[in-house]
Amino acid sequence: MNVKIKKLLMPLVLLISVQLGYAQFGFSHEIGVITGPVAYMSDFGVRYDFETNSGNTGFGIGIVHYINFAYRADCNCYTSDTYFNDHFKLRSEIAWNKTTLNHFGKWVDSDRTTVEANQLRAHTGEAQNWDVGMQLEYFPRSIRAFAAGAYSFAPFVSLGAHYVTFNPSVETTFGDQNENNPNNYYSFWEPGSVNAESGSTWSIVSSVGTRYKLTVLSDLMVDLRFQYFFSDWTDGLNHQLPSNKSNDWMVWLNFGYIYYLD
Repeated sequence: MNVKIKKLLMPLVLLISVQLGYAQFGFSHEIGVITGPVAYMSDFGVRYDFETNSGNTGFGIGIVHYINFAYRADCNCYTSDTYFNDHFKLRSEIAWNKTTLNHFGKWVDSDRTTVEANQLRAHTGEAQNWDVGMQLEYFPRSIRAFAAGAYSFAPFVSLGAHYVTFNPSVETTFGDQNENNPNNYYSFWEPGSVNAESGSTWSIVSSVGTRYKLTVLSDLMVDLRFQYFFSDWTDGLNHQLPSNKSNDWMVWLNFGYIYYLD
């Protein structure tokens, strides 16, 4: 079995074990799918540049599962009325995203004809990630009241951690077009700044969003996610210039459909 798959399956097995443990207490479950555009903030392009942020965008999709503490599946009844049960859900997910990366901004403007500008224009990449993890979602409004149809929208915020396996790719059309030749990349980068090897890391995930009550047993969901990786290699580029101030991170606008399991 591929080592990368094994690394991803280990935390997935842990999540399943935790959820099976919760199932013994009779909490109910929800399952759904999410998808939407990704804006990848990496070492490609220029920091805080609109063209960079709008140009280096991709796509993501995932499967989500929720532990609903407010309802018991074993008796079709509500759980004890505590603040935690009525305002928190435990969300686990496995997701995939891919983003094509290019250099944008003033260093590659059409009026720049230097060798370095040509090197940047010729350099492209792709970030591709699988991740699995958990988030604790907080709903300021009552989960019970939302389920009963007392209101249509249920806003939430969340915080959690995801384990990520990344598989970047790198290409260049400069020089001999060999992606392993450091002379084909930006001259002011340190040797070894470009590396398309696969790897794994952890990430912090936070989001804000809302659910919309579609039917008694289904919701629509939208959330804006911020995900910060504990690695600067997820895009295959880690140059050491002063402008490189943080690890890679991304923003993901999710649209989802959630179904309540009996």
